[in-house]
Amino acid sequence: MKKKEQTRTKKILSRLITILCLSVFLYAAYGLADVFIDYYKNRQMLSDVQDMYYDDKSVKAADKDRGADEVRSGFDELLKHNKDVVGWITMDGTQIDYPILQTDNNIDYLTKDYNDRVTRAGSIFLDYRNDITSEDKNTVVYGHRMKDGSMFQHLTKFLNEDFLKEHPTFEYDTLHESYEAEIFSVYNTLTYFNYIETDFSNEEEYAELLQQMQEKSKFETDVDVNSEDQIITLSTCDYELDENEGRLVVHAKLVKK
Repeated sequence: MKKKEQTRTKKILSRLITILCLSVFLYAAYGLADVFIDYYKNRQMLSDVQDMYYDDKSVKAADKDRGADEVRSGFDELLKHNKDVVGWITMDGTQIDYPILQTDNNIDYLTKDYNDRVTRAGSIFLDYRNDITSEDKNTVVYGHRMKDGSMFQHLTKFLNEDFLKEHPTFEYDTLHESYEAEIFSVYNTLTYFNYIETDFSNEEEYAELLQQMQEKSKFETDVDVNSEDQIITLSTCDYELDENEGRLVVHAKLVKK
């Protein structure tokens, strides 16, 4: 009798363990499915936005015929759907070909996409302190590093010197101007280094920051940059130095087309 009870107890425990393992598996599978669905929706949304941007750009009159205060081709339709669009960034050899958004803080677009949908990927967005209508010395753009290669994940490619030599520039467009950005610095850092400073009391302060940016770079480039130049800073998370405070940074000199 005692042996039968022990056998029954073992069976019950075995079933409970099986149910528990199955529950954990289903929960994990649900979580993974949710992630993949989110990635898929984000890719679809970005594809639609890219089609809208390039289709609109191709049918509009040449930008040279537009006034300085007029919105450049490609942005008209985007702005109808989201008034927070302020620019576009394209980096050859990467998946980076995205609208740049901006609001009155650096929080909202960490978790919102172009369609105002909550998403892990967030958006590529401009620092709220920057103003595309003025010639800011340091234009700062942020984006997440997503495991599917989207958003700013492919900034990691610039940690390869050969890739950097093959792709030394990228395109940065605002509603009113078009720039070629010449990369002059790539590095990993921690948040204590204030590379995202946008306001400088004088040219000497800005020049000092530029020097620090160049000294931190993993590679030397032929780009000549000084305190009279405007630069763009691309910032994303990085895990080489610290899981929470680590950052991967790319700096480039802005040259108007």
